[in-house]
Amino acid sequence: MADEKDKQAKTGEDKPKPRSRTAAKPKEGAAKRKAAPKRKTEAKTEAKAKPAPKEKAEAKPRAKAEPKKPAAKAPARARGAAKQESKPAPAARRRSRSEPPARPVVRARAKYVRSSARKARLVMDHVRGKSVSDARALLRHSPRGIARDLDRLIASAVANAENNHDLVGDDLYVKEIYADEGPTLRRFRPRALGRATRIRKRTSHLTVALSTKEQ
Repeated sequence: MADEKDKQAKTGEDKPKPRSRTAAKPKEGAAKRKAAPKRKTEAKTEAKAKPAPKEKAEAKPRAKAEPKKPAAKAPARARGAAKQESKPAPAARRRSRSEPPARPVVRARAKYVRSSARKARLVMDHVRGKSVSDARALLRHSPRGIARDLDRLIASAVANAENNHDLVGDDLYVKEIYADEGPTLRRFRPRALGRATRIRKRTSHLTVALSTKEQ
């Protein structure tokens, strides 16, 4: 009986045990996972082992060592002379016989005159375009207060023409005369019930231009 039991035990040990499908699959997946990192490490080691190309490394220092030299500029005087030579010379303007010679214009100006520009223009309209003698005669007999300032202004313009331009005062006439507004002075006046009203004291700038008469 003992011999039979020993035989049965030996035969049981010799028989291969059945393997389940579920047990075989994880072993294959584990083997693949283990094999994958080996390939990556091999690729990294190969990339490190490859030497860098020497041609590119040598080309960079050469380009830095030999910078491009800027072209030499010509001096400023030479450039200015070249521009003057390139531009054509302007043709001299010749005065034709039909054109009359330009008549001189003499100006005089009075600033900050204590009168409004509107009041001055009323008197100027009577004087504009008249000879100096006629204009001064009208201003002497005008009742307006600004007429005295205008008379002095015309006398100053006549003196400028005689001393600076060698002209004769009797040959001149009033070519232009006008008034511009100047700064306004503000004053206040007390009124009833504790109020204050503003007083505007206006000023003006007077200008006159004299020229010779047409012959």
